[in-house]
Amino acid sequence: MTTTQLQRARAFRALHERAGAFIIPNPWDAGTAKLLAALGFEALATTSLGVSAALGRPDGAGAVSRRELLDNCAAIAAATDLPVSADLENCYAHAPRAAAQMIKLAAEAGVVGGSIEDATGDEEKPIYDFQLAVERVQAAVETARSLGFPFMLTARAENYLHGRRDLDDTIRRLQAFEKAGADVLYAPGLRDLATIRTVASSVTRPLNVVVGMLDPAITAAELAQAGVKRISIGGALCRLALAHMMKGAREMKERGGFTWLAEAIPSGELRKTFTRQ
Repeated sequence: MTTTQLQRARAFRALHERAGAFIIPNPWDAGTAKLLAALGFEALATTSLGVSAALGRPDGAGAVSRRELLDNCAAIAAATDLPVSADLENCYAHAPRAAAQMIKLAAEAGVVGGSIEDATGDEEKPIYDFQLAVERVQAAVETARSLGFPFMLTARAENYLHGRRDLDDTIRRLQAFEKAGADVLYAPGLRDLATIRTVASSVTRPLNVVVGMLDPAITAAELAQAGVKRISIGGALCRLALAHMMKGAREMKERGGFTWLAEAIPSGELRKTFTRQ
């Protein structure tokens, strides 16, 4: 079955409106998107770390060009019938209208959701001033609403990723982003259920939490009980894949061994998955 962008957008919004939380894993290319879809996940999200790693670059502002990011969005969106949300970093611009243009370009690439963050990419001043951050979200919302389908805009408060562990300011920003019209709210870097529960109870829009920095013993059920609606993985699956690749490579280099072959996915399984999609 081939779904239209409108159908995918409606399906994605429905996931945010139903009871409970859902997991949205992050592929970094068409192949990993197809593998995740084959497992039955209901939506996918891109990862800036994943596309950076695939290009042999460190994750961070400016590591990947806007064209490269959009091409990655298009490849993943075209790989399956699932709705895809895009990590658009700071939307490659500081001014609100210029940043909002990235929402339009991402939609043209085939995704049905995307994020705008309040990180500047400047190590000296890593977070946009409050008013500018809100204006950027407002402009992104206006662009999202003009697209002709229900694009899900996620607004990110990046304090915790940049050493600003200020919960009050993070909540203030998320509440302002909600008032500006953002569909989903996200403060990456939250590490414990108590803090997540505080943030979730402070907003009324769906809250996204990324698991990469959490205690791995925390479950999806516990996150749902804390008020989380959407659970993303960020670059964690990419890092897992690269860790296994390096484990096998070290065994070959250091011991001349190949026991890692026992853990490799069979080529026949890949063939079947990629053929039926």
